[in-house]
Amino acid sequence: MKKVHNRYKILSIEKVCDRFICVHLDAPLLAKTGKPGQFVNVRIQDTLDPFFRRPFGIYRVVDKTIKMLIEIRGKGTSLLAGKKPGDFIDVLGPLGKTFTPPAQKVKNVVLIAGGIGIAPLIAIAETLRNSGKNIFLLYGAKDKSYMFDFSQIRKDGCSVHIATDDGSAGSKGQVSTLFDLIPLNREETFIYTCGPNAMMKSVQQFAKQHGLSGECSCEEIMACGTGACLGCVVNTVEGYKTACHDGPVFDLEKVIF
Repeated sequence: MKKVHNRYKILSIEKVCDRFICVHLDAPLLAKTGKPGQFVNVRIQDTLDPFFRRPFGIYRVVDKTIKMLIEIRGKGTSLLAGKKPGDFIDVLGPLGKTFTPPAQKVKNVVLIAGGIGIAPLIAIAETLRNSGKNIFLLYGAKDKSYMFDFSQIRKDGCSVHIATDDGSAGSKGQVSTLFDLIPLNREETFIYTCGPNAMMKSVQQFAKQHGLSGECSCEEIMACGTGACLGCVVNTVEGYKTACHDGPVFDLEKVIF
């Protein structure tokens, strides 16, 4: 897929919860070509500080615009959060491999997310809005500071289930405590997951135990976005791969967490 390098105008930056902001870009080319699972690499400022671009998943496509859900973690994301509507940012994308659409025989789509890993899964839920499939979102986080308005994803047809480590939202415990909600028919159930590696390893183990197939989106630091710098290497049963070029989406059973 053709990669587009352009400058896009910020339409809005909205704080959606204590941890996340939503950056809304006027980006018709990205909106037309970007697919669930792909990401963009953003140059935060027009100077060399920060030096590296920052990768952000495509969260939602609205008409000719895209939205990025971003967790404020350090200098780069803090600077981005300080931008104003009307500012322009330098964006390279779409980059990476997309999620594979579920097969026609799949009736149950299970989305398992940890923290900011929810962003690409909401993107695929949006594409399945009128598919007639049963969509389950199992979302795990440290505490309620990661919770935002789930009304839109519920409108997309998702059944939303939440677990937090401290019990401040949803049930108490890790997202694995929700795995008993997953339909176990191996022909009719497909899993998509994104989040910390420890969480995705537990998803992988559960899927293997029950003969379920799925895909995972690996959260690595992707500086160049093109596979050149080798800073985002993922270990797989087929050898080492780069998350930015060979992924970030991989067959769930092939990644060695």
